[in-house]
Amino acid sequence: MSSAIDVLTYGEAMALFVANDAGPLAAVEHFTKRIAGADLNVAIGLSRLGFRVGYISRVGADSFGRYVLDTLAGEGIDASHVSIDTRYPTGFQLKSKEVGGGDPSVEYFRKGSAASHLSIDDFDPRYVDSARHLHLTGVGPAISASSRELAFRLAQSMRAAGKTISFDPNLRPTLWSSREVMAASLNALAELSDWVLPGVGEGLVLTGYEAPEDIARFYLDLGVRGVVVKLGAQGAYFRTADTSGYVAAQPVAQVVDTVGAGDGFAVGVVSALLEGRDLPSAVARGNRIGALAIQVIGDSEGLPTRVELERLEKSSAPV
Repeated sequence: MSSAIDVLTYGEAMALFVANDAGPLAAVEHFTKRIAGADLNVAIGLSRLGFRVGYISRVGADSFGRYVLDTLAGEGIDASHVSIDTRYPTGFQLKSKEVGGGDPSVEYFRKGSAASHLSIDDFDPRYVDSARHLHLTGVGPAISASSRELAFRLAQSMRAAGKTISFDPNLRPTLWSSREVMAASLNALAELSDWVLPGVGEGLVLTGYEAPEDIARFYLDLGVRGVVVKLGAQGAYFRTADTSGYVAAQPVAQVVDTVGAGDGFAVGVVSALLEGRDLPSAVARGNRIGALAIQVIGDSEGLPTRVELERLEKSSAPV
């Protein structure tokens, strides 16, 4: 059957309040409301590039839930499998404003949220079968055991159907009972995937290796098709059974907010691979979109449209 959805993803979408002024969150009086969620950021980025994207989640019967649904509709993302849970609230988070390009402080208010009650009850085989590709992050599996079951069911179903899967570990250690459980669970999901996209620091936690070459080899030995290790300002390292190499980072004039950089990188890599481009080209696009993401305040505001991306790819100028 032809795919009704190009990319399927799942997880927790939250309201995000970004501080308007620098300083400790406790001292900030004014915030700007935006949207957040690692998997949602990727969904938004791929939808802006023209892919048909489906999203599985739960939101509360509250104003934040309405905000999430309105955002999905505005971004052209299929929300037919985002359910409204009348028992539990939509999560939200606070993010500080940093000057000088430092990592902002983030505080989460997600315990007991509607999305944390995601489970295999949210698995619709017909909907999943209609998808061409599945993108997973490590956040959905971290928010609860029942959500983790859903992640594995999605991955196992797509793998059994011969569809492709990309996986970004996106570590949230505080959501796990231990680092050992986190590593074992996320590496098991990686083993079901075709493309794995860890950061170099995440690779150390998950594999015990520091060198990007060793991190990539660890996942190739599990049977994945390709690995891309994110190196921050140094770019990225890629490896398959047949090829490997480094791709330099995209220069930026000013770093505004580092949150969302990895999600933008995933948008670039996954979109290019789904278009049939080779891995070095995909990594270069990932670096380019990641660079766009860190030059804005919000988590997804810097993600380009197809027209904007094509213009950038034709230009040799910095993003």
